Amino acid sequence: KIYKIVCGAENKESMEEYCFSKTDYPVQNTTKASPTVNEDTVVTKMAAGYRQILDCVGSHMSMDEMEKTAERAAKAMLFFTQGYEDTTETALGDAIFSVDHDEMVVVRDVEMSSLCEHDLLPFYATVSVGYLPNGKIIGLSKIARIVEVYSKRLQAQEKLTRQIAQAITDAINPAGVGVVMQARHMCMAIRGVNKTSCTIITSSMTGVFRDDPKTRGEFLALIKPST
Repeated sequence: KIYKIVCGAENKESMEEYCFSKTDYPVQNTTKASPTVNEDTVVTKMAAGYRQILDCVGSHMSMDEMEKTAERAAKAMLFFTQGYEDTTETALGDAIFSVDHDEMVVVRDVEMSSLCEHDLLPFYATVSVGYLPNGKIIGLSKIARIVEVYSKRLQAQEKLTRQIAQAITDAINPAGVGVVMQARHMCMAIRGVNKTSCTIITSSMTGVFRDDPKTRGEFLALIKPST
């Protein structure tokens, strides 16, 4: 459920309930969206909510300007959350290969952006992913695709880091996975504490990356920025 803003409301109970039916847009579905979904209907409903927001903040836009801004905002939100329509399986396709390779595979500095689930402000990050194959490997570009699937959702950095590691684990059952994410959050940079230079670092280690200090150390050395 999404609650339509009513100016002056102090709690959720005093807001007018404004719902999307599951047939309009399966916002909680992690599988591919139904082809019967009418995106124009979704945009129209979301734009109505954005018009309420623009009105509440005291926007002096003309009606035509407000309509266009609200529609653009709705379409942007659908783009930022398109990962809800994807799964690891659709991202990987047939790009899993049986290979006799037992050395570490690392993809470093994958750029990504996401929206914080706490305040809907963006954060920007680079992600480095490594895994130790156990008879199977993933097409290299598909690792970046997995990052996209999970970053294009409302996210917490800690959860996103773990989800990427878990997705690779589920896909090929490697001996271990390591994921390190370095991000800058607009919720810290442009509001609240207003700290523009803070970098937030999270990691998720599984299997030998967690249990074996040498393997973990090798991975961290490989993703260290070149000087």
